[in-house]
Amino acid sequence: MLRIRLQRVGRKHETAFRVVVVDSRRGTKSGRALEIVGSYDPRRGKPSLKTDRIKHWLSVGAQASGTAHNLLVDTKIVAGPKVNVLPKRKPKEKVETKATDSITAVASEVAPTENPATITPLAV
Repeated sequence: MLRIRLQRVGRKHETAFRVVVVDSRRGTKSGRALEIVGSYDPRRGKPSLKTDRIKHWLSVGAQASGTAHNLLVDTKIVAGPKVNVLPKRKPKEKVETKATDSITAVASEVAPTENPATITPLAV
């Protein structure tokens, strides 16, 4: 399947992206893009995209990644709402108290039932 995605380029702390069409089985940094259809520099703002080529790839069956889709919606190449690309929050898991309960149960079985002060020493 073909994907339209962002490929990071640029130096450290100077982020820039290429908008590329790539086979989804390829890695993002492999450099084996079928076509570069634009670029986006978030520090400068507006992306420079080849609208006709993006529409061609979408008509052929390519799908845009979440962030690329939101970028295409901003530039009005694709109509529709933006996609939420933030990670889903997982509910906090409760710490199981079974382990601590079993430890206290074992400790109560091992502990003597009598008061240590009432135990009489054996006569020698």
